[in-house]
Amino acid sequence: MSSEPTDTNASEDEGAIGFDDLTRDIAEVPAVEVITTVAVHLMSAAAVKCGLAEGGAADKDLDEARKLITALAGLVTAGAPEISNFHAAPLRDGLKSLQLAFREASLVPDAPGAGPGEKFTGPVYS
Repeated sequence: MSSEPTDTNASEDEGAIGFDDLTRDIAEVPAVEVITTVAVHLMSAAAVKCGLAEGGAADKDLDEARKLITALAGLVTAGAPEISNFHAAPLRDGLKSLQLAFREASLVPDAPGAGPGEKFTGPVYS
């Protein structure tokens, strides 16, 4: 028996790609990319909670959808001047679509201006 420690992981690690090699350093990511990525994640989650995804009514949770849409509205409203209209316009369109979908999915629709995110965007009409 040898008293020298053996490094069984050394040969495995030499050929493996490290986690750091697969991810970008956050310092290299432009702010517009971070903002739009977060907005798309919020949109996707809100669409699921509005019952618009494959699961439909099984995933529908309008209380959760309201929170996600309000957070999205705040992000889009605050971020739009920073990311340019080129990037903000599609986010605004997606937000409005979600606000309208929420209104349609609600049994008792909110008053104009009281729907999710409307304190940031103003009233949304169909």
